[in-house]
Formats: sequence, structure tokens, C-alpha cells
Amino acid sequence: MALRRIRTRVPLALGAAALLLSGCANPSTGSDTDDPTQPVTLKFWHGWSAPGEVEAIDENIARFEKLHPNIHVESTGNVSDETINQALRAGGGDAPDVVTSFTTNNVGQYCSSGMWADLDPFFEKSGIDKTKVFPKTLLDYTRYEGVQCANPLLADAFGMYYNKDAFAEAGIGRPPRTMSEMKADAVKLTRKKKDGSLERVGFMPNFQLYQNSPDRMFAQWGPEYFDSEGRAKLADEPRTEQFFTTMRSLSDAQGGYHAMERLRATFGDEMSSQNGFLTGKLAMHLDGEWRGLMLDEAKADFDWGVAPLPVPDDQADTYGRGYLTGTVAGIAHSSRHQNAAWELVKYLTLDTEPVVRFANAIHNVPSTFDALKSPDLDADPAFRAFIRIAQNPHSQAVPPSNNGGQYITSLIDFSQSVEAGRTTDLHGALKKLDEQIDADNLQSEN
Repeated sequence: MALRRIRTRVPLALGAAALLLSGCANPSTGSDTDDPTQPVTLKFWHGWSAPGEVEAIDENIARFEKLHPNIHVESTGNVSDETINQALRAGGGDAPDVVTSFTTNNVGQYCSSGMWADLDPFFEKSGIDKTKVFPKTLLDYTRYEGVQCANPLLADAFGMYYNKDAFAEAGIGRPPRTMSEMKADAVKLTRKKKDGSLERVGFMPNFQLYQNSPDRMFAQWGPEYFDSEGRAKLADEPRTEQFFTTMRSLSDAQGGYHAMERLRATFGDEMSSQNGFLTGKLAMHLDGEWRGLMLDEAKADFDWGVAPLPVPDDQADTYGRGYLTGTVAGIAHSSRHQNAAWELVKYLTLDTEPVVRFANAIHNVPSTFDALKSPDLDADPAFRAFIRIAQNPHSQAVPPSNNGGQYITSLIDFSQSVEAGRTTDLHGALKKLDEQIDADNLQSEN
């Protein structure tokens, strides 16, 4: 099932970060002088583990081997970033040649440490203009300080699932497009039990709910996290306080944070049949494109649809945007078969047919311009809604950092404190958050 590969709300465990930050990349030097036409065996490590996912990636590898009969690929799935990083640091013949990661938060580390090879020389040798292959947002999260150490390998777009039956019952004709519309609709959709407790909420903004990481919802504001010097600017970014004020207002209008937390406690795991949206306790819900496939498989007993998450009222012209992230693929710096490895990376990430086949198989958004326009792409309306979000020029990914997105972890902790009412001076607290982020980034550089 596609959900197994969902990006977790909290960035990758800091164990992987420690591995990278405890020293530079493995000193053993790889080779980009190999002849890719000679017989070779490549080791490809990835994180997919669900049967359908593994079957889909194996089918693409089989097609690649048919096109390149001299290259044999040994594929190993269900491998974590931590395991990959340990192997790359150790080097030697057992280390992988081609690697993937489900989190874009660590790209800054992979690029700055040299653990993953710079792909720009390979683009140049192949005569490929990467800006004509990949959307800018996807390129932005696969490079760091001028180093393109990864390619996008499918993407995730986030939008809003909504219960059409609940909308009809409440007399709401279409999904909300602005935050003020969302608040008004959420109030109409909220239902209480006789004892006053919540039975259903229109939209639960609580940051501990499933995919509700604050950076994903904050993307609707189009914020800037850092200034031109790389210093954190959340306190000086006016949209930050607007975001928290809007989330608080949305929560209060439906009964408040604590009432929502009591309702959230009745939800099952997001992968279970007791998922809050699946059981009708959430009328609107932030989630990724994979959720539609799961709702179909679970045979949801209500009619549902997909729309972009609403945007701030003063940015109504950006409606259609959303948060983007994705899987990335790269070449191990220690690989002695980098030219052959590039052939595999190029096939999996740039060639339209394998990208479309893989996207259709695991219900993820394609990551190239041509694949996004392919007539062979799944025509399911819900899936197509996420395709449009991915193509929206206002859609946003978080900027990479050299410490594995530690600033996002700090933002998550901060946001949960704010929504719980433990922060009284929001601007002052944001100033301290900026100082913490800058200190963490500085420590990573030393």
C-alpha cells in the first residue's frame, strides 16, 4: 500500500543526522571514469517495502536491464536512510551504488557532506538541461548551495479531502477557497453530542493530527524561512503570526484546542479503519495523493472529493497551491561505477515511461514535466487534483538545510506549544525560535 512510504510528520530520526554530522563522507573515492557499456553489477538500495511498490520498482528495473543488458541491478528494498548512511560511510564493495530517500529534509546534508555525488557533471555529459525536465520546486529540494546531489523520483502533493455528503447536509455547495470561507464552513460542519462534546469537526488544525505538520499547512501562506544570509526570519516574516492566529481562530470557532484533542483521542491510527476522516469524524482533512487509493480500498461509505487547501484571504489569487515533497534518488560518492549508476538514475527519474508507470502503480505524483502531461497518466479525478496542485507555480517545499531539517523539528515543537496555549508572547517566542534555528545551523557548520 502506498501509505507505507508516507513522509512522517517529524523529519527523519536524528540518528541519520548524527551519522552525517559526525564527519564528512567516506574518504574512499568513487569513480566517474568507468565505462557504462562494460559488464557491471549495480547495488540499488531503496525504502519501498509494500508488495505493490516493490513489484512496480522491480518491473522498471527489469525494463532498464533489457535496455542495458550489460548492467545487472541488485535491488534491495525496505532500507532506511540510517542504514544507507552507515553503509556509505563504511564504503567498500558492500556499499550501494544508487540510493533513494523518502525525505527531502536530508538533501542538504547529502549534498554538503559529499555523501551523494554531484549530478550536474552527469547532466552536462548527457547534454540534458535539468530545468527543462523537472519543475523548479522539485529541483529546489534536490540541491543545496549549488550542488545537485539528487534527482526527484516521484513527488507528494498535499491537498484537502472533503466529505461531500456532509457538505450537502450542511448546505455547502463547493469546497472553501479562502481561510475565512473554511472557518465558516467548518462551523457549519461541526456537530456536537448531547453532552456538548465534539462528534465531528469541520477541519481539525491540531498539529499532532496525522499529516498536519505545521510546515505543510504553513505552505499555504508561501512563507520565507530564511533571509538572503541564511538566517532564520520567522519572527520578521509577517505571515508567520498570521498563520498561527488563523489556526487558533479556526480551532476556537469549532470548540477549541482541548475539545479537539479529546476528539482526536478517539481516532485510530491513520492507516487503520478507524482513521478520523474515514469514520466521518473529520469533514475536511489535509492529506496526500495516496489517501484516495486507500479510501477506495477501504470502501468509504460516503462520497468524497479532493480540492486544494484554502489560502489566506489576502492571497486568494494563489488558490490551488499546496505543499510538495517527494522521494529523491542519487549516486553514492563511494561508487566505482558512477557512469553506469547514472544510467540507472537517469532511466528511473528522467525517462517518461518508467516515471509514469511507477506513478500510476503507487499513486504518487510524477516528477517531470513530460510525465505530468503524459496521456498515459492515471485519469482518476482525485489523483488529477493533486497533479494540478503539483503544477501550481505557488506550491511550495521547505528549503533544505545542512542538518537534516532540524529547523522543521524545532518549528513542530514550537507550534505544538503555541496551539496548546503555552506561549503568550508569540512574537517574542518566534524571536527565540529564530535564535535556536540559527544556533543549530551554526553548530552543524562547525
